[in-house]
Amino acid sequence: MAKPRKTWREKLHDSKGLPKVSVIERKMSKRWGEGTCAIPAPVEVDEIMKSVPKGRLITTREIQTKVAQRHYTTMACPMCCGIFAWIAAHAADEAEAAGAKRITPYWRTLKTGGELNPKFPGGVEVLKVRLEAEGHRVVPKGKKWIVVDYESRLVSSGSSDRAKQSSRASSRGQPAKSAGRDR
Repeated sequence: MAKPRKTWREKLHDSKGLPKVSVIERKMSKRWGEGTCAIPAPVEVDEIMKSVPKGRLITTREIQTKVAQRHYTTMACPMCCGIFAWIAAHAADEAEAAGAKRITPYWRTLKTGGELNPKFPGGVEVLKVRLEAEGHRVVPKGKKWIVVDYESRLVSSGSSDRAKQSSRASSRGQPAKSAGRDR
């Protein structure tokens, strides 16, 4: 007899020994350079997505940066962050279908370049409606749909997390810890 499939919410809470940090070695170093890579737990990505307030946006690249900063690594695994954002979106949709009022606002998470993620629940059509309800303008760009002027609505625009971290550290008389991707 086949095992019953896990629900999206079960997948979201199945950490499988994550988060973890690994050293970037061999083949990976040719693509990503030297340093360390954080592999987040799915709930960690969900927490970051939940922190995006109404009217603001986040990209998967920003999620990677936040994960790297949390773990003091050079980078975060882009594939894992993308997969876990997808799982978080489906878990939120599942919770909403079950009657939950407060869910992860997955429609506020964009792909790099401000593109809507067609793999999120409901596809581009549902994401477009939800984003427009929050005041964003969504337009087609070839076969893709993008949020117009998304850069100005990113959670990182304006005051960045690094600036906050730096000011907190300096107010305690300590140097700020450098974290995240070196660009």
